[in-house]
Amino acid sequence: MENTEIWLGSLITKTPQEGRELAIKMARKTIGAIQSDPEVKKRLRPQYAEDAGLLVASAEVVALEFQTVAAANNYWR
Repeated sequence: MENTEIWLGSLITKTPQEGRELAIKMARKTIGAIQSDPEVKKRLRPQYAEDAGLLVASAEVVALEFQTVAAANNYWR
């Protein structure tokens, strides 16, 4: 059964810091939606925790989410 919890009411944030925190949450929620089995995520965590390339890829996902949030906030102008 798919989780229908509404956790993203808006992309609007007061500050860029809040926007970054939202971007991280969005990235985490995306990963959770793709891989919903907590045991699999737990088993895979050591692999990506030690792989610089995978960590950079994770940071890129957050950066893309942050671009979306920043644009929605008119870059906090």
